[in-house]
Amino acid sequence: MWLSLSNPLVPPCHTLSQSFQRPEQELTWSWGYRPRSALDRVKAMAPPPPLAPSTPLLHGEFGSYPARGPRFALTLTPQALHIQRLRPKPEARPRGGLVLLTEVSGCCTLRSRSPVDSAAYFCVYTYPRGRRGARRRAARTFRADGAATYEENRAEAQRWATALTCLLRGLPLPGDGEITPDLLPRPPRLLLLVNPFGGRGLAWQWCKNHVLPMISEAGLSFNLIQTERQNHARELVQGLNLSEWDGIVTVSGDGLLYEVLNGLLQRPDWEEAVKTPVGILPCGSGNALAGAVNRHGGFEPALGIDLLLNCSLLLCRGGSHPLDLLSVTLASGSRCFSFLSVAWGFVSDVDIQSERFRALGSARFTLGTVLGLATLHTYRGRFSYLPATVEPASPAPAHGLPRAKSELTLAPAPAPPVAHSPLHRSVSDLPLPLPQPALTSPGSPEPLPILSLNGGGPELAGDWGGAGDAPLSPDPLLPSPPGTPKAAQLSPISEGASEMAASSGLPPPTPGAPVSISAGGPPDHLLPPLGTPLPPGWVTMEGDFVLILAILPSHLGADLVAAPHARFDDGLVHLCWVRSGISRAALLRMFLAMERGTHFSLGCPYLGYAAAHAFRLEPLTPRGVLTVDGEQVEYGPLQAQVHPGLGTLLTGPPGCPGREA
Repeated sequence: MWLSLSNPLVPPCHTLSQSFQRPEQELTWSWGYRPRSALDRVKAMAPPPPLAPSTPLLHGEFGSYPARGPRFALTLTPQALHIQRLRPKPEARPRGGLVLLTEVSGCCTLRSRSPVDSAAYFCVYTYPRGRRGARRRAARTFRADGAATYEENRAEAQRWATALTCLLRGLPLPGDGEITPDLLPRPPRLLLLVNPFGGRGLAWQWCKNHVLPMISEAGLSFNLIQTERQNHARELVQGLNLSEWDGIVTVSGDGLLYEVLNGLLQRPDWEEAVKTPVGILPCGSGNALAGAVNRHGGFEPALGIDLLLNCSLLLCRGGSHPLDLLSVTLASGSRCFSFLSVAWGFVSDVDIQSERFRALGSARFTLGTVLGLATLHTYRGRFSYLPATVEPASPAPAHGLPRAKSELTLAPAPAPPVAHSPLHRSVSDLPLPLPQPALTSPGSPEPLPILSLNGGGPELAGDWGGAGDAPLSPDPLLPSPPGTPKAAQLSPISEGASEMAASSGLPPPTPGAPVSISAGGPPDHLLPPLGTPLPPGWVTMEGDFVLILAILPSHLGADLVAAPHARFDDGLVHLCWVRSGISRAALLRMFLAMERGTHFSLGCPYLGYAAAHAFRLEPLTPRGVLTVDGEQVEYGPLQAQVHPGLGTLLTGPPGCPGREA
């Protein structure tokens, strides 16, 4: 319903209708506020009282830029900015008059460069979806001119910009107090790590053209570093002073985030370091985690630049969520941590063998799938897991192969329909040397040389126009705070570790079972050493498999929903396997159905599923390929355990999965 000036539900101009509380969200904290203790984290995660989405918060009348344009009535609610034209002729059916906050990257206040103009300006940056579904940038500029002096008009423009920014970042607005820029914390500081050759070499171009402008519009401070080689990101995060950063964001495929998380867990202060929020902006060949973030945010399935813009919008909102990690112990005894998947068989074969087609971008997985189907292999192995539900240790045999009791009993809710697109898989994008300087934004904690991004904020040229109108210049809400810490490129590691997170909710340690210890990260209390018998309560299968997949989030690729019901913090690893005997046509149908998350409803007798807390995989075939998060690892027995909520993922606020807000 459109709100008009005569509507009794609309408060008087320039008033706040009632006290505002942050809508109920699954956020651990908002931008600019990072709880350091376990008690702070519990308080931050407590859901506040909900507020009706249509509750008016601010209402007022504004002009437009250029000055001779129409006049508007603006109404701000917790979910949208309503725009109604008043003059020269009121619109019966306003066009483009609803700006959803889910499509807003940020806002700013501006002033005219003409000394005689006493008006102030309020600009909102949006990325609405067009008729064909693609997002396009748009900027709406409004003129605050109700007062005689510039100072009064500026205060009104800043009041609206502050209120909108608080809504975007999940910060509370005062009930009876004045809305001033003092309500906003310091600009969040992000470290962006870019693999310049990700996504067929388009990652750097996409970053410059889409990512940097959007996060600048959101008022986020950042430093940008291009990775130069494999494991460069791992080395960087091992030496950072993490207290200077509010998040580390990778701009690439899934492989760069794998390096970051394992680098954090190899630090002496890993207990606190791993809580550093990490994010991912998809610019690689495999973008599985970004697909899960996109779904969590309530956006429709997307690929390419549309997926990048969706994830960038969510990053600008600043919400974070606990992230389960999987501790994987390899045959040699070394240990690594996974946020995505462990694969053996068809999936890992396609992943690695398609490397030679990397120049094709995401189409390499389509070609790799076709070749994999043509030369379909089976692998004999022993697969054991600790089920999340009580199951007999030795299920009765079925058709010569034990079938776990939980197979196909957890029917995942089908994912929303999406148009058919090529098959994709997540793999790492190995950083290649590129002699480019790093990039920084104003107010970032580490000064980096040569380049800077538009010192005053987002680029304004081209957003407004009109012959004879004085150009506008940025009028920042808050200056950079004094005493902003400066550090060298690699600053010393902070001493000391904070409190551990609350209990994970996993089963208690097995009495008498040895514990696997690694240099960094928590112990695997559910796992005995490799080569020793498993404790009671485990389910074991032995036979010939086409593939075995263990996955944490919902997505195996940007458009492959392997575990539709999975959550970032459900404390489970979702196990899928396909036994030998399946035809090539049936396997292809299964992967095509996975694009919609409906593969479990096919009733395929060769497809199995179980939810578990830990698993062990023992290949009995002498040759094969094992991958962890798309990275090939040593071939041989391995085992893994879930560590619930060990990491923190920048996800933005949750939405209704599969439906745009």
